[in-house]
Amino acid sequence: MQATTTDPAEEPPSMLWGLDPTFSAFARLYVRDILQMTESIQVPGIYFYNSHPVYKVDVLGTVVYKREREDFFCYGVDDGTGVINCLCWKNDLLKEEDDPGKSGGKHSDAAKGGFNPVAELKKLRERQKNRCHLEIGELLRVRGTVKTSRQQREIMASTYYKVNDPVMAVQIAWMMEVPQLYRRCYDKPLELQPNAEGDTTISSLSKAINIIKDFFKQKSVSRFRPYDVQDLLQPLICQPQTSADQEPVAGVSGCQQLHQLLKETLDMLQNEGIIYRKVKSQDEVYNVTTQDKDLLIAVKDIIREDSKREKYAEKGCHVLHILSAVRQRYSLNVSRAALELVLKSLECNSDIVSTSDNHYTVF
Repeated sequence: MQATTTDPAEEPPSMLWGLDPTFSAFARLYVRDILQMTESIQVPGIYFYNSHPVYKVDVLGTVVYKREREDFFCYGVDDGTGVINCLCWKNDLLKEEDDPGKSGGKHSDAAKGGFNPVAELKKLRERQKNRCHLEIGELLRVRGTVKTSRQQREIMASTYYKVNDPVMAVQIAWMMEVPQLYRRCYDKPLELQPNAEGDTTISSLSKAINIIKDFFKQKSVSRFRPYDVQDLLQPLICQPQTSADQEPVAGVSGCQQLHQLLKETLDMLQNEGIIYRKVKSQDEVYNVTTQDKDLLIAVKDIIREDSKREKYAEKGCHVLHILSAVRQRYSLNVSRAALELVLKSLECNSDIVSTSDNHYTVF
């Protein structure tokens, strides 16, 4: 492959990379995206996926070719989106050595009829050897750093092992988890804005959103009105200090700032699908999407009923069909983002199952 590099102007400053959780974690990216990531100009060996700095990855796939050398294995791993070379160094225990039993005769004789440390060590080595020797068609889990060698992207493994998955439980769990990581993290662009001191500033809006999300989680809120959460945001409003003989400066009052911040916060939460208004009226009532049991039941019933129809029997109901049905039968104000949170909640509870990225059916 031809290695690509980013424009330095488009890269976030390297001193801010550590603020992105992706940078410290083994990113579970598809092989296709690992191969297409652009390399940093500032620090070679660091790559960017959607502005997220990445240098460590976690891959699960099938071995499609292998080479063995004295010090390492080279496996070609296919996860369904592409194939990448994984360079897996041999542990000292895996290298050819003399049989430990040859030098442990006295210990073996002394341990007859009891615990034999030499025999147990030999068994341990054999098991480790079996987990690290893979054949074509077997499942490999590998973690390591991404490197570009001779214009070819590959993974230098720090940990690797064969995965025994006879009923494909590990692969199914992986296929369900990775798309969620993309939606929640990898596909959201990184936004780091340095201030004059070189640190990052977390806007009042971001703080307000997190405060209200925590409130929903701690109190298990299902419905609320704006004045129920307004006081939670009061500490985020900065009031200018004036002395007794100083006239207040004309401008936006603290009350107006609070109302504006609350409005923007509720708008953002609606855009993310976390809340919605079932009925738009003068009584401004918001429903918390994942806590709305009636909405959960309505979506589940729609999928159960429509999955019986011949049109949806094979693949299940498409998310756009479910959205249309929910708006007709339950509320016109349910957004796709809200529906996706409901589908995720139902799937986590094993009430429904996704047959593809956008189709759902019942068990």
